[in-house]
Amino acid sequence: MAGRRTVFFVSDQTGVTAETLGRSLLTQFEPHDFDQVTVPFIDSVDKADEVVRRINAVAAEEGLRPIIFSTLVHEELRQRFVAASALFLDFLDAFLRPLELELQTRSSHVPGRAHGIKDADAYDRRIAATDFALRNDDGSRVAEYGQADIILVGVSRSGKTPTCLYLALTYGVFAANYPLAEDELETGRLPAVLEPHRARLYGLTISPERLRQIRHERRPLGRYASIEQVRFELRGAEALFARYQIPCIDTTALSIEEIASTILSGTGMERRTRS
Repeated sequence: MAGRRTVFFVSDQTGVTAETLGRSLLTQFEPHDFDQVTVPFIDSVDKADEVVRRINAVAAEEGLRPIIFSTLVHEELRQRFVAASALFLDFLDAFLRPLELELQTRSSHVPGRAHGIKDADAYDRRIAATDFALRNDDGSRVAEYGQADIILVGVSRSGKTPTCLYLALTYGVFAANYPLAEDELETGRLPAVLEPHRARLYGLTISPERLRQIRHERRPLGRYASIEQVRFELRGAEALFARYQIPCIDTTALSIEEIASTILSGTGMERRTRS
């Protein structure tokens, strides 16, 4: 039966893993609405008991069992939530025990391993890549393009900046972006500053209707958000991508994660995962 349910993501660390996995599962239940609550850094029995009381109060008030997604490591803390008036889904228990049997090794049960700094070099690269993406946003410092792993090109508000930042922070990719201006689109030629870097260019496009909506929210007055203007710019950008054989992706219905994954797969760039 469709309805509204409260969901708790509980963790002894940041809660990112519980959120990511739990939300992925919840997307498969479209008829339902979920009130989502993340409770990180549960590192004592007192904190666990306090959260359990909160969960039980929600169950009593709503008349429905909340759902708990857990990445708690310590058994004593886990057992507190097992006894709660809720559906308790334990990600670590579901996967660690089969792995222990397969590897014939007891897992360490150390909290925070998923998001700790185990590889300092990889972590430093992610920070350096993020700084690079911020410095090289919207064509502000083209002199550094030679250091880029990839340069995203497209019209204003097509998703270049958030994609660059996600690639940098998540995968350590040095990503720059360059906005195609109206006068550049009128020439039909690739901007001269991009010519030496054609092999690293990747285009982003978007539907006119979606781009108009995004621009209207940012700057509703003037030509910037008019349907005629966005159609002109998108036609010009897509013609440029075709003329110079620049690979591109339509971002209209894609999340930042999907855009980034498509770019990485299409270019063959290494995924330097979180460390």
